[in-house]
Amino acid sequence: MSGVNKITLIGNLGRDPEIRYAQSGMAICKLSLAVTERVKDGDGWKDATEWFRVTLFSKMAENAAQYLQKGRQVYVDGRLKSSKYQDKEGVERTSIEVIANNIQFLGSGPGRAVRSGSDEGAPVTTPPVDAPPAADGFIDDDLPF
Repeated sequence: MSGVNKITLIGNLGRDPEIRYAQSGMAICKLSLAVTERVKDGDGWKDATEWFRVTLFSKMAENAAQYLQKGRQVYVDGRLKSSKYQDKEGVERTSIEVIANNIQFLGSGPGRAVRSGSDEGAPVTTPPVDAPPAADGFIDDDLPF
């Protein structure tokens, strides 16, 4: 019997993407993603934030590094991968990261591009990675997913 390893997240970047290239030339981008939810705390509510390390590869990594900035909201669909390492004291630790299969840039966020010409200063929306452009050029970035 086969299992399922799938995770879906919507959150905000905690820092700018970090891109590097493998010896083969493949782009590898690392993201730090904060996912916050409201939880009941006695008579009130508080924010509970979980942090995830997300890794993207190839064209998806290059697009993320080019268009995303700290604070930008993204949707990530991927799988979990664990690895073991030894810390400075020699204690074996386990690290878990999200390997992204798909990422979609949500909202306009703080990272806005500038068009040249008469639209200067207007935000540029970026279509989701691996998605064909809309036939009429319209991109709805107000979708909640």
